[in-house]
Amino acid sequence: TMPKEPAVLRQNILDTTAAILACGIDPKKCFLFRQSLVPEHAELAWILGCITNVPRLLRLPQWKMKRASQNSEGTVGLLTYPVLQAADILLYKSTRVPVGEDQVLHLELAQDIAQHFNKKYGEFFPVPKAILSEL
Repeated sequence: TMPKEPAVLRQNILDTTAAILACGIDPKKCFLFRQSLVPEHAELAWILGCITNVPRLLRLPQWKMKRASQNSEGTVGLLTYPVLQAADILLYKSTRVPVGEDQVLHLELAQDIAQHFNKKYGEFFPVPKAILSEL
C-alpha cells in the first residue's frame, strides 16, 4: 500500500522467493507464482469491494493503527487491502488459512464477505476457518 521504487520492488520479489524456497517449499510439489501476474486477484477484489461496506473496513484496528503511523488520513489502497486479502483467500476456495493473531480480524472479514456473497448469489465460496499457531 506504500509506493516503492521499481528496482526495490523487483528485488523484494526475488528476496521473498528465495526465502520461501529456503524454508523448504518444493516447487515440484506446489505452485509458486507471482500473485501480481494473476489478474483474477484484482478482479475478484473489485467484485468483493462492491459488496463490502466502508464502515466495516473503517472499524478494523489495523486500518486505524496504520493510518496513524502514516500520519495521514490513509489511502484507498490501505483501506481496501483487507478486501484484497479476502479475494486472495476466496479465489482459491480455501477452507483453512494459517494466520497470526494480528490477522484474525481480516480473516473474519473474509468469512463475512464469503457469507454475504453466498447469501446474495448462492453457495459459491467456502467460509474459510483460521489455523492459529502458537508460534
